[in-house]
Amino acid sequence: MKVSHLVRQAQKGNKEALLQLIMADQNAYYRLAYTYMGNEHDAMDAMEDMIVTLYEKIDQLQNDEAFYSWSKTILVNRCKTLLRKQERLLPLEEERESSLAALTDDNPYRDTESELDMQVLLSHLNAQQREAIELRYVHDLPYQTIADMTGAPLGTIKSRISQGIHKLKVMIGGDRYEHDRGEATGV
Repeated sequence: MKVSHLVRQAQKGNKEALLQLIMADQNAYYRLAYTYMGNEHDAMDAMEDMIVTLYEKIDQLQNDEAFYSWSKTILVNRCKTLLRKQERLLPLEEERESSLAALTDDNPYRDTESELDMQVLLSHLNAQQREAIELRYVHDLPYQTIADMTGAPLGTIKSRISQGIHKLKVMIGGDRYEHDRGEATGV
């Protein structure tokens, strides 16, 4: 079924339609929540809170096709609220030692050594750069959605990503490719 049809059904009170929308992208929701919360239990709590909020506010959604970006924004906000309630910093703002340790557990969403290496590299960026890069490249969200989720202007998001990628390239010795690419593209 088409997203807009399911959204309209959900707005009429059809819980099954809302469930279908959520289940269609459940892995992306879980990965996003896990990124913020750092563990499975808290990620599931955030997702449950998101579902309740979606059910309560689905009638406020103006653009049916924007359901997924809207719902992911709600999920990010629920994660941040839960983290504040737990009186701890966002894993994205910590050195992420506990999150890095969780990468080596049996979680099927965290199963590669290269992902662990990437998390170590990302831990060297500032919190805003790390968040923007993870939302863009780990969760494949559009720049505008990231701007909406974080409350930062679109240009700021693009700048954070650009600066963060530059820092990552320098850390892994990729800055030597910048010069080659610049000559090839005329930059």
